[in-house]
Amino acid sequence: MNVFRLPLIRSLCYLIILFSVTACSLPPRVTAQDRMFIDLSLEFLDSYELPQTTFEDTTVGGLSAIAYDQASDLFYVLSDDRSQREAARFYTMKLNLQTTPSNEISIDNLTVEKVTFLKDQNGNLFSQGTIDPEGIALSPRGTVFISSEGNPENNINPFIAEFDLQTGKQKSTVPLSPKYFPEDNQGIQQNLAFESLAIKAVGLPQDPFRLFTATESSLIQDLAEEESARIRFLHYVVNPIGQPIVVAEHLYLLEPDDPEDISNGLTELLTLDREGYFLSLERTFGFTGAGAKIFQVVAGNASDTYTIDSLKDISNVQPLNKELLLDLQGLGIYLDNLEGMSLGPRLPDGSNSLILVSDNNFSEDQVTQFLLFRLATK
Repeated sequence: MNVFRLPLIRSLCYLIILFSVTACSLPPRVTAQDRMFIDLSLEFLDSYELPQTTFEDTTVGGLSAIAYDQASDLFYVLSDDRSQREAARFYTMKLNLQTTPSNEISIDNLTVEKVTFLKDQNGNLFSQGTIDPEGIALSPRGTVFISSEGNPENNINPFIAEFDLQTGKQKSTVPLSPKYFPEDNQGIQQNLAFESLAIKAVGLPQDPFRLFTATESSLIQDLAEEESARIRFLHYVVNPIGQPIVVAEHLYLLEPDDPEDISNGLTELLTLDREGYFLSLERTFGFTGAGAKIFQVVAGNASDTYTIDSLKDISNVQPLNKELLLDLQGLGIYLDNLEGMSLGPRLPDGSNSLILVSDNNFSEDQVTQFLLFRLATK
């Protein structure tokens, strides 16, 4: 063999080996869909059951929504009492966490510290049946926004309003399109209106902020047989002066019903740090019990549906993108009627806690359940 060819042969061999090793270790192909979502994880930490109790002559139950105030380390928890047992109200609660010597985090206890009754703009308590409080969100200007589902059977419209955090008095309202009002074969379905409410604050307390809400299921004019419920997801900007303004409305597709499901709906939204990213909570109830799924939702290039009268035909509509983050039925624990979701205090490792709460429907056969998770970026 020509000795001058040996270096060339060795070089070719090295190249072949290098190519083979590199080809074997190529990372898996990442799709555009994968790049769209944040790489999040949810770790279940604990379940806590609040005993049936009263506080200042009110029944602590029907807890349908929860919001956390990081500054005071307190939660504001909304009861969905329609002023039937006692006046419509929300509670201020303190949730205490504990860490075991083995670094396991759990809920030590929960205490009710205050009850605040909701009042209309005239300072009067809401009369029986005129309000169905379902969603609560804490604003950067020291108020809470609360959504009411209304009652189509009694011709009571849904509404979203801002209330003083200390007195509970209504300060302002959020405009809703007439298409949400029950009239002439359109509008919300009974008990399937605005369950969810979320706020995204950026900047100083006096700066504009974003408010998000969605119906629990389809509007009547959007019903499509044997297909996923077509939910309208609303995005507002709330300015220091004047009424909130609708920025956009998007299509959110609910997960299809399972054969054993009696009810299925979107019960909560939560904004994430990254703009246009959310968590959603979908709750089911059926013959086999309750279930819940948490999804990551991305606005992305979703179509604006605000001017579309009916969503029966969505062939030209791009819905919000969503990805399953956790199916709670896989946890192997008892699940009740989970309706509320909020970030909570930071955990010892610096990650966020996530809290879910269940609505016991004021029933002795159900429980008020708080679930604790660690929400982290992988």
